[in-house]
Amino acid sequence: MKIVSLLGSPRSKSNSSTIANQFLKTAAELGAETRSFELNRLTYRGCQGCYACKTALDCCVLKDDLTEVLAAVAEADLVVMASPVYYGEITSQLKGFMDRTFSYLVPDYTTNPQPSRLGPKKLVFVLSQGHPDEALFADIFPRYEGFLKWQGFSDAKLIRACGIGPGTVDAVPEHILRLAEETARQSLA
Repeated sequence: MKIVSLLGSPRSKSNSSTIANQFLKTAAELGAETRSFELNRLTYRGCQGCYACKTALDCCVLKDDLTEVLAAVAEADLVVMASPVYYGEITSQLKGFMDRTFSYLVPDYTTNPQPSRLGPKKLVFVLSQGHPDEALFADIFPRYEGFLKWQGFSDAKLIRACGIGPGTVDAVPEHILRLAEETARQSLA
């Protein structure tokens, strides 16, 4: 199984990255081929709304650091998207990637029963937030889940950690790390 991880935090040793990396470590131990991209270390632009991916090409026309990432996601069986919650939302780094996934949609995506160029993929969505109230920001994953299913991510799982912010780096609760390991085992089963 090929797994691609997209780390959306601007901090290399963030809580969301720690959780995603625990998932990847377990998956690799189980025989998966893993690859990780720190989106904040890449240089790329958001979707330009040019529709070249619908009229002239079957991929994004932009050639930047995200070109390799989009190709890796297309080849993957499972994708991990990890982000801290910033101002009630995923980071702009991950959102910029998600906007560019518009290129995965076929030209007649609004009416086509198979709107995506991607084959079915599994998804693990990792969210960490500093605020301990689980009711806060609980709307983030459900908002993206429907869109991601439309893209071809048919089997989506959420790993969410509340109450761990920048001051708690390297202190991801053990039960969250175990959840990442168990989610990896389930995903590869």
